[in-house]
Amino acid sequence: MEKIITNDYNLKDEDMTELVVRVKILLINSNNEILLGYSHNEYQCPGGHVEEGENLISAINREVQEETGIELNIKDAEPFACSIGYYKDWPAVGKNRKIEIYYYEIKTDEKPNLANTKYTESEKKGNFELRYIPIENVENEFIKNAEIYEDKHGIAKEMLKVFKIYKNIN
Repeated sequence: MEKIITNDYNLKDEDMTELVVRVKILLINSNNEILLGYSHNEYQCPGGHVEEGENLISAINREVQEETGIELNIKDAEPFACSIGYYKDWPAVGKNRKIEIYYYEIKTDEKPNLANTKYTESEKKGNFELRYIPIENVENEFIKNAEIYEDKHGIAKEMLKVFKIYKNIN
C-alpha cells in the first residue's frame, strides 16, 4: 500500500488531538468506468468516515450503500493507497487533526439504486449526483473541474495522486 503524506507543519503523531479515519472506494465496472459522486462542484469517490466501533470493511459496505444504493457485502479487501494528513489548528485553534483515508478498488457491475441511498444534508445541498466516468478520462475530468472551481478543499489534487498510484499498480 502506497502512502500519500501531507504534513506542512512537520507535526508528529503525539501532537495530534483528534484522529479521523475514512474510506474511499474506486467502484469500477467491466466497461472500465469509475462511479464518482459529484457535489458542491467537486468529484469524489464514494466513501466517508469510519464510525465508532466499525472496521474499514464495514465502513466500505455502509458508505457505498449510503451514497450509491449498491449493497456490496464485501468480506475482505486491502487498500491500495492511504492518504495521511496532519493539520494544525484544525478544525479550531488548539486542535490538531490527523486524517487517514484508505483507498480501495472494488470491481462491480451493480447499478446504483437511488431509492436505497442515504445522503447527508451537505450532499443534498450540493445536489449530489453519481456519474460514470471512463477510467482514461478521470484525470482530465479532475484537472478540468479543479481549474473551473479552484479545488478549494484540495480534493482534486489528492484524487490525482490516488489515480496515479492506481494506474501504476494496474
